[in-house]
Amino acid sequence: MKTSELLKSRQFFPFFMTQFFGAMNDNLFKTVILISFTLIAAEQAGAWSNFANMAFVLPFFLFSAKSGYYADQVEKSAWIQKIKLLEIIIMSFGVVCLWFDALWGMVALLFLMGTQSTLFGPVKYSIIPQHVQREDLNTANAWVELGTFLAILVGNIIAGLVFEIETPKLVISILLITFAIIGWFSSRSIPDAPSLAMPDKPVQKHSTWSLIKHAKQNRSVFLSMLGVSWFWFLGAAYLTQLPVYTSQYLSSTESVITMFLVAFSVGIGIGSLLCSLLSAGKVEIGLVPLGALGLSIFGGFLAAIPPITGTELSLGDALASSTHWQVFFMLIGVGISGGLYIVPLYGLIQTRSEESERAQMIAANNILNALFMVMASIFGLVVLAVLKLGLDTFFWCLVVLNLCVAAYIFTLVPEFVARFLVWCLVNIMYRVKHNDLNKVIPEQGPAIIVANHVSFVDALIIGGLVPRPTRFIMFKPIYDMPVLNFIFRALRTIPIDSKTKNPEVYDKAFDSIAKALDNGELIVLFPEGKLTRDGEVDEFKPGLLKILERNTVPVIPMGLQGLWGSFFSHQGGNAMAKLPKRFLSRVALVSGEPVSHHIKSAEPLDLHKLREEVVRLTRQSEK
Repeated sequence: MKTSELLKSRQFFPFFMTQFFGAMNDNLFKTVILISFTLIAAEQAGAWSNFANMAFVLPFFLFSAKSGYYADQVEKSAWIQKIKLLEIIIMSFGVVCLWFDALWGMVALLFLMGTQSTLFGPVKYSIIPQHVQREDLNTANAWVELGTFLAILVGNIIAGLVFEIETPKLVISILLITFAIIGWFSSRSIPDAPSLAMPDKPVQKHSTWSLIKHAKQNRSVFLSMLGVSWFWFLGAAYLTQLPVYTSQYLSSTESVITMFLVAFSVGIGIGSLLCSLLSAGKVEIGLVPLGALGLSIFGGFLAAIPPITGTELSLGDALASSTHWQVFFMLIGVGISGGLYIVPLYGLIQTRSEESERAQMIAANNILNALFMVMASIFGLVVLAVLKLGLDTFFWCLVVLNLCVAAYIFTLVPEFVARFLVWCLVNIMYRVKHNDLNKVIPEQGPAIIVANHVSFVDALIIGGLVPRPTRFIMFKPIYDMPVLNFIFRALRTIPIDSKTKNPEVYDKAFDSIAKALDNGELIVLFPEGKLTRDGEVDEFKPGLLKILERNTVPVIPMGLQGLWGSFFSHQGGNAMAKLPKRFLSRVALVSGEPVSHHIKSAEPLDLHKLREEVVRLTRQSEK
């Protein structure tokens, strides 16, 4: 589905509007309260602001575990409607506090707003996979990120403008209640999303620590949570210091802050939608290293911008200043990199969490996000107030820390880097097309993909196109090749050798295949057992039948086209022994219908017919 079509669809648009108005209302009221502190109690405004931030964050630690568990047990659209009704009540209470200048009431209100956000957070991301197709998940997440940051921006701008009029309290009251009601009406149109919880599954303890411990059991998901949380650390660190950076480092008025907020928010939106475009209908975690690199590069350029001294500059002066435009574009770059970084991580959390626990995993992620944002505030306090270092040094610290965190996560989960290299191969070295793989690849459950073997990069291209994580069966000498071995190990490729040469590797390979299929994984096999020497599909070896004896799963035939004659094929001599002559070559992956009726009827799979189908697919025009 096209990006614009998804936004307008019945399955997604009501949810998008619900979360957009909720995020905008939250940030409008939070900003109004912070401004009210400076107007009502100017001398103690800093202390009140600290109380307010603590009150808003505290519910994430107290209630996220229970909120995530409950969201997994109930029908989600009805639960969202109740949460939006709660928002109307909270905003009504907030209006009363605002009219009576009740400072402690405002702090209590922020606690309630944090509670409402804690309830909405888990259901926000867990409902999306139930309403959109798998190939649209990245696009949906991109729209949510774009909407969230635009809502934050609009809420902050409205809060700043409304205090310039004569009756700010009246206008604020009307806006808050109106936005809350619009959000509730939008929620009433969200399609049903029934509970996916398993009734007979043991119940986990509903405490913050027990939820985090449970989340750690899924290593890739938990490390993705840390990656998302690190982005919120960076975002909080940059945005918290933006007012001081603008007024003191750049000697500019408060109006210039809005200009920079626009840059960051627009960058996030561009990066999120760009991620959707580059992902080609799947959750492409290969973009995460690209986003992490961009965060450090643009962060470094931002840190290198020299300060401005002298007369305070207005917005008009800033628009004529090359330094301000440098900051503007660097913040756009940081935002774009952030979009490329965070959208695939959210998609990984959604797709690799168990359906019955998806909301709980999102809740665990929210707890970590809140913790990292608190850590960002403490880090800023230590660097700027205790150590008394400058803002440029603070930004350089963020750059170095980001490189260290990225290296740590990518070392623990090398799949991110491997997928990035695969993405570069598929999208830069070749022009790859495929027919709609989502129609033949099951969303979950075991299956075996079989394809012709033309080049050393066949596995990487298939892995880069198939919308699910795959595991490959590969001849051990190829598996052990330098450089490629790193990628193969990161993608959990299963090496195999002949039974006569290496019986231990042979037996271990079939045991690993059986275990992977038992766990519902997707296996890719090249039944020829070797690269073609003449460009033709060789006879299929019986190893596939041995696999099917232990695991009766669907077999999906595929045909690779356009790789014969490439640098990685054996045409004209040994592969990779000659200079590459073809760049941006057209390559296609054509899939056939799954072969499952043989299995269900207990008939042996006909390898000859399967080979003929693969041959047909290698010659079929890609549609």
